[in-house]
Amino acid sequence: MMKTLRSTLLALAFALACGTAAAATLRVANQGEALSMDPHSLNESLQLSFTGNIYEPLVGRDKQLQLTPLLATRWTQTSPNVWRFELRRNVKFHDGSPFTADDVVFSLQRASAEGSDLRTFTAPIRAVRKVDPHTVELETDQPFSILPSVLSNVYIMSQRWCEQHRAERPVDRRKGVENAASFRANGTGPFRLKERQPGTRTVLARNGAYWGKVDSNVDEVVFTPIANDGTRVAALLSGEIDVMEPVPLQDIDRIKANPQLKVLQGPEMRTVFLVMDQMRDELLSSNVKGKNPFKDKRVRQAVYQAIDIDTIKTQVMRNAATPTGLLVAPAVHGFAPDLNKRLPYDPDASRRLLSEAGYPSGFEVGMNCPNDRFLNDGEICQAVAANLARVGIKAQLQTESKATYFPKVLKRNGSLFMFGWTPATYDAHNPLSSLMATPNDKGQGQFNLGGYSNPKLDALVQKVQSETDDARRNQLIREAFKLHQDDIGHVPLHQQSLAWAAKKNIELVQLPDNFMFYKWVVVK
Repeated sequence: MMKTLRSTLLALAFALACGTAAAATLRVANQGEALSMDPHSLNESLQLSFTGNIYEPLVGRDKQLQLTPLLATRWTQTSPNVWRFELRRNVKFHDGSPFTADDVVFSLQRASAEGSDLRTFTAPIRAVRKVDPHTVELETDQPFSILPSVLSNVYIMSQRWCEQHRAERPVDRRKGVENAASFRANGTGPFRLKERQPGTRTVLARNGAYWGKVDSNVDEVVFTPIANDGTRVAALLSGEIDVMEPVPLQDIDRIKANPQLKVLQGPEMRTVFLVMDQMRDELLSSNVKGKNPFKDKRVRQAVYQAIDIDTIKTQVMRNAATPTGLLVAPAVHGFAPDLNKRLPYDPDASRRLLSEAGYPSGFEVGMNCPNDRFLNDGEICQAVAANLARVGIKAQLQTESKATYFPKVLKRNGSLFMFGWTPATYDAHNPLSSLMATPNDKGQGQFNLGGYSNPKLDALVQKVQSETDDARRNQLIREAFKLHQDDIGHVPLHQQSLAWAAKKNIELVQLPDNFMFYKWVVVK
């Protein structure tokens, strides 16, 4: 009887804490899938958003995207190259084992290991040291003022659990490697993994022993990947799901007109762009043999100026996109508004440039795109391919699910392809270091998948990393952006807009980085 009474009181307290809302199941559908439960396996927003409900970093973000303590309660820069993190006490992993400094040292080393997709975040770290069970020190190669921001997507795993399950090394999505961490999980977060059926559904259950406050009455989350837009919308309209994202642009008004539903829209920090292979002496898929057309700036500029971005904005994206001349959005620290200008759409200039480069009749090239990752991604690529055809570049377009697309392009197995990027740190150093700097074995340029390289830009990236004066740092960022822009290192397209839909009784927090945290969801 006493046990029943205690359970009743706890349930009542929980309901009161959530504004009298009873515990509920939340059914979420997305066009894509979280491809692995390993938090170090894929540096991709949906992946990090989903596993961020199970695992936690030292430093997180609040509802305004400001830095907030999570597994670290305090951090200080004790010297120009050393940061000290004081860890939260009395935190337990989902299996009941305690969280300690050993787990932090292990996790940061694991995230730095071969196969990890997060090496770009840990690249500046020279050493991780345990000071005592609740304190760690991170030493960087040079002063690095934004290290806490950089760590906000590096999730902490249990060393003991990983060793017991032979998951000491991260899952390498590029090589199709999997281990226990692919399908099982043991984090410190507000939700624990209850069921995993890859490609079908993943179920999370509330972590009753969670150390922190949870602004939610959700006790179970059922996540279902539904790639087909029409099927996903039908599931929402029929009541089979409670939340979906993204909303197909053509269905926004239809959903808004339903009195039981609502659409949440807002700007996204992601930039969508095209990557051209500038590494190989001969493209993987082209009728040009013995040389690589994309090594010639004139060809890259011809691709850029062949794209009718305004028609893509109005017809394909239904005005739910903002064309850009940079690889960062205005909300990113270091954004240079005076450089945010695109080269004009000019097919005649494209043909002239191709002729000057030695391709008066154009050439053929393979083009790869996802069809379930970015908003209208397949349709955008179809429009781009049609634009290129008009100037003589015959793009052999292949679209596919992100489940097969990303392992391919992350291995740099493509000649011309689409990519998207949201700076996890909300700082320009992230895309400079990850997308534009010359790739090396320390994680720099890890997502510079076309192999663009400019030693002057590399030197500027190092200066940006260590500069502490904000005005001087912004000037260095601008110089680096200008170099990349003049080289046409990539072809920027646009920043897409966010569009989620939900039942009207669901309260959600929509963040510009497109992360969805279930600890902030209330079902009324």
